[in-house]
Amino acid sequence: MNLALWIAAGLLAAVALVGGITKTFVPREKLAAADGGGWTADAGAGFVKTLGVLELLAAAGLILPAVVDITPVLVPVTAVCWVGLMVGAMITHGRRGESKFVVLNLIYLVLAALIAWGRFGPESFTG
Repeated sequence: MNLALWIAAGLLAAVALVGGITKTFVPREKLAAADGGGWTADAGAGFVKTLGVLELLAAAGLILPAVVDITPVLVPVTAVCWVGLMVGAMITHGRRGESKFVVLNLIYLVLAALIAWGRFGPESFTG
């Protein structure tokens, strides 16, 4: 179970890192032209960049606290926050009729819920 949680956290951290870098450093106009990025045309540049920074922090929060053994409880806390972020993403893509991105965000949500459940429960770092 511990290995599965590490793999899930690594996958989710990679997704968050790529999304965070993209939203933080790629111009909003270029994001809006990409598949699934049309929502950025309706959002302010500051909002998009803020989401990018939050995703970068999530990438770090899913891995670093456990690796350096400093407040590892931040791993499941970050996973819970990611669940909230994915709910928002699913709503946004759902309103735009982008069902494949709703499904993709649902997969990320399930991974984050698994991490939160596992790290708060049976495979916590304090055990």
